[in-house]
Amino acid sequence: MYETKNPPLTPELYAYVLAHNPPLDPVQRELVEVTHARLAGEAGMQTAEEQAPLFTFLVGLLGARNIVEVGTFTGLSTLSMAKALPADGRIIACDISEEWTAIGRQAWAKAGVADRIDLRIAPALDTLRALPTGPWIDFVFLDADKENYVNYWEELVPRLLPGGVVVADNTLLQGRVTDPTADGATAGIRAFNDRVQSDERVEAVLLTVADGLTLARKR
Repeated sequence: MYETKNPPLTPELYAYVLAHNPPLDPVQRELVEVTHARLAGEAGMQTAEEQAPLFTFLVGLLGARNIVEVGTFTGLSTLSMAKALPADGRIIACDISEEWTAIGRQAWAKAGVADRIDLRIAPALDTLRALPTGPWIDFVFLDADKENYVNYWEELVPRLLPGGVVVADNTLLQGRVTDPTADGATAGIRAFNDRVQSDERVEAVLLTVADGLTLARKR
């Protein structure tokens, strides 16, 4: 029987983790609050607070200049990545909701990074298939409809530069991924996790960060 080294994430421990991470800046904090105030029923889709500084860190670590985000919601992850981009860096952000992303647009403008974000409102597969072919993407954040994760992966990996990284969110899906009889979103994530594990184009790790975070690096 395997034993976890992860301590139970109590509210006190989670507060401790946040207190020892870089804090959200005022615009990020306001975006979190506005999202919860306006979209209380959907606010759980927002990037976890501890992930925001992680994305800033990873983009800076990689020196990424060309990013694709699949699933933007109200744009906390987008803002967090844009903060680490150089002035000529760009994020192509894919979403289908004008309502949700309008909240993000306001925050991006307030943070002074709106010129680095190319928001495309359309089904993400259509947007991805229209992108230039060949490797040119440095970094991908994948956090959209789970049933299409494998389809997104197959469009993105050929466009990823060697050494480029895909970060996929919700790859534990609240623990439901252990159910081999699951359907819908859970089946989509199970298929995605199996595809990443078997894909010889990348090396990848699955981490117990938030709701599961997969990091894959193009060989």
